[in-house]
Amino acid sequence: MRLVLLLTAATGALLLAACAPETPAAVEAVADAPAPEVAEAAALTVNVLDCGKITISDLDAFSSAGDYAGQADEFTDTCYLVNHPNGRLLWDLGLPTQLVGQPPFTQQIFTVSVEKSIKDQLAALGILPSEITYVSISHSHFDHVGQVDQVQGSTWLVNQKEYDAMFPPDGAPLADPTLAPTYALFQPMERQIIGAEHDVFGDGSVVIFETSGHTPGHASLQLKMPETGPVLLTGDLYHRTESRALGRVPRFNYNEADTVAAFAAFEARAAELGAKVIIQHEPADIAPLGGIIR
Repeated sequence: MRLVLLLTAATGALLLAACAPETPAAVEAVADAPAPEVAEAAALTVNVLDCGKITISDLDAFSSAGDYAGQADEFTDTCYLVNHPNGRLLWDLGLPTQLVGQPPFTQQIFTVSVEKSIKDQLAALGILPSEITYVSISHSHFDHVGQVDQVQGSTWLVNQKEYDAMFPPDGAPLADPTLAPTYALFQPMERQIIGAEHDVFGDGSVVIFETSGHTPGHASLQLKMPETGPVLLTGDLYHRTESRALGRVPRFNYNEADTVAAFAAFEARAAELGAKVIIQHEPADIAPLGGIIR
């Protein structure tokens, strides 16, 4: 959410920048053509990681229709460890590492906090950061990129539009310059530029697909789970159950028309698949999962 990105500077961007590894520049690899879909997707498990909490005292910014003014809410900030027989994908990177274990931090309408780091939660699962094959973010806002310092050995999967939003090719300024030190930590990672739809493991079980509008290259994630069946993780296409039901677009989205088009495409996909939809910031969607999707 771009409205809270100044928190990066207020909570220690210089410390975060200082931990950037001194490794050679990333080698960019354009994704190969997707492998043919197979009839049976490999069995997956997905661990749901708690990547922070965000309390909003006034939700007016989350609806251009003006109908959220004066309402308050609490969002969860979730990340997802996708465990596939051929590797692991970490989807989204939560709030900044510097917030871990600190008192809740308030700026304007937002209060944010993080109890445990991604690295600590991986350790509890018996997993090392070096075992994460791929990292991908739904988008480049503050609350989805904050712990990139902990997964430096992974390959970063990113579409060209979101990459260009983070590293403008024409030298244009960032939408939020305070995020530059955080974005810099993505540069040493091996990078794979992906298309509008990317089959991560080549068997149709984990697919990243663009849902642009919240940011230029915003993406969502499609999973084929052995027990639950098809699952769609929204990223920030929707923030709340009400936003999905009413088709509400945040005032701070990159492009409202693109967002509305993404709503329609996403809902058509969900209906075609008969998919379970998980809104990543919605506690009512996250709590019943019990920390795992099967």
